[in-house]
Amino acid sequence: MTKEELMRKAIELSVKNIEEGGGPFGAVIAKDGEIIATGVNRVTADHDPTAHAEVSAIREAARKLGTFDLGGCEIYSSCEPCPMCLGAIYWARLDRLYYGNDKHDAAAIGFDDAFIYKELAIEPENRRLESHRLLPREAIKAFEDWQSKTDKTEY
Repeated sequence: MTKEELMRKAIELSVKNIEEGGGPFGAVIAKDGEIIATGVNRVTADHDPTAHAEVSAIREAARKLGTFDLGGCEIYSSCEPCPMCLGAIYWARLDRLYYGNDKHDAAAIGFDDAFIYKELAIEPENRRLESHRLLPREAIKAFEDWQSKTDKTEY
């Protein structure tokens, strides 16, 4: 499939998902022009704040391919990803991102993520979400164990 055909599939998913009680977002993950996985926004339908189209597609692709590294794949999203989804795309190591609507289009219909981008630039103690560091001396044990583990899978 061409890039345009793959994007049209993501757009089609976003439109159809509205009819099925979900949000107006769809995503497709492809490798060599073939669809590996798709996802739609099911936040309200599934009562899951992480059930965004891109995250759902990444989960399905990783399951199908049996790996957390989706290098060699591309993602087509009906809209520019939110900060959570963009982070997931980077962690999944997708090669490319294509999107239809942008974050300004999303904000115009009530999906405004600008405050999250602003919050990320602020020190934790100054964010809107009250944050406190707790038991760091105990928590560091897991990091020390990880650091010394010789048979770990790096990611």
